[in-house]
Amino acid sequence: MATRTPSRTSALGKVAKALLAPALALGATVGLASAPAQAAVWNTCDQWGNTTLNGYTLYNNIWGSGAGSQCTWANSGTNWGVWANHPNTGGIKSYPNSKKVINKSITSLSSLTSSYNVTVPSSGAYNTSYDIWDTDYDHEIMLWVNYNGAVGPLGTSQGTVTLGGHTWNVYKGDNGANQVYSFLRTSDSTSGTVNILPILKWIKDTKGWIGNETIGDVQFGYEITSSSGGLDFRTDNLTVSSS
Repeated sequence: MATRTPSRTSALGKVAKALLAPALALGATVGLASAPAQAAVWNTCDQWGNTTLNGYTLYNNIWGSGAGSQCTWANSGTNWGVWANHPNTGGIKSYPNSKKVINKSITSLSSLTSSYNVTVPSSGAYNTSYDIWDTDYDHEIMLWVNYNGAVGPLGTSQGTVTLGGHTWNVYKGDNGANQVYSFLRTSDSTSGTVNILPILKWIKDTKGWIGNETIGDVQFGYEITSSSGGLDFRTDNLTVSSS
């Protein structure tokens, strides 16, 4: 894996602020250049713009300092995209995402899987990632399926492991608010299926880093550091399923 300069800051901010986003933040509906050729059923350029579609909650979620402009559109909770124009500076600017709430403990889950199919730019600095939280927001599990530019995980290397149908480079760190466990796919992927439950069990049972946490949010989106000039990120299909 190519060495990348770490640029990750506290991820708790993006989740906490998104959770506090008022329902009235849906007002902005400009930036239609970011939408697909057909009219999207929802779009926003508001910093904390959000909506719920088909059991998924979508967030525009511009949470970092020094951000530029960004608009999110959606045809459904599983088919959506982002146009972002953030300056070529360090630090994460945003994490536009679609969230599914699980609210089950690790031991009570018999399955937790997700499929993704995305189109991402060849320039800019970003990662395409799952952001998985316990209900107390003490533990954050990130699964990077692809990444580009000067981005990198928080913490120190914990080696390489094959879990959930993929091989990952694992990092463990603390951002001052919560523990962060980052799994970076050893090669970029724009489509696939991740069996998330074995990853959670490996963190809990094999490593002992967490207890029997209740998994709250499974988010999937784009952690964008820079996208100067305006870049498009598209989620053509996303499913999150649990039992």
